[in-house]
Amino acid sequence: MSLAGKTILVTGASSGIGYAISTRLLENDVNVLGLCRDTSKLPPGAQAIQCDLSDPVAIIAAFSNISKIDAIINNAGLALLSRISDGDPADWETMWRVNVHALTLCCQKALPLLSEDGQIINVSSMSGHRVPSSGGFYAPTKFAVRAVTDALRSELRTDGKITRVATVSPGFVDTPLLNHYFKGREDHLEKTKASMRMLTPDDIAASVLHILETPLHVEITDIQMRSSDQVG
Repeated sequence: MSLAGKTILVTGASSGIGYAISTRLLENDVNVLGLCRDTSKLPPGAQAIQCDLSDPVAIIAAFSNISKIDAIINNAGLALLSRISDGDPADWETMWRVNVHALTLCCQKALPLLSEDGQIINVSSMSGHRVPSSGGFYAPTKFAVRAVTDALRSELRTDGKITRVATVSPGFVDTPLLNHYFKGREDHLEKTKASMRMLTPDDIAASVLHILETPLHVEITDIQMRSSDQVG
């Protein structure tokens, strides 16, 4: 299915995976709406929509200025190292607001704007399928993303709507997000990078494009992917 001429909204489009997705879409003649906090960092050609995704009011206002889209890629997310046993509850709240509440609200607000055969793709994590030893509260937020995605898909089918919903769940990806996740453990980050060829943002972008280009009768539920060097 050709993507040329379609309009696709990408959250967190100013860096990492979101930037790579937006770039690949622009190369396929897609009209990219880049929704993020710092719009000065968007790839050239993307239409900027400034929004702080931790603020529900800002999200609602941003979507009120969008007329029609063919897909939304919910990519924005935070990964803070905050354990269950002794982590800072403020970090839990911050991750929940962005990783779960904002993503869910973006799904809801996108639905009336989607074309009949529109798609929703939520960029999640392998931490939404198993909890690594350092998963902390980040992993529960990604399990919630999987539940939100499945719940939305079920609701849409019950309502007789054909909007397709998918997740992409990568393992370690070499993006700025890792710097937050390994804050205070920089030596561990360097050892991790030295031990494996991490996925690149473009690896994830390729999978997102694969989902977008599938025929209407094909619904990809979830793509789990990790470096061939990653053990867990």
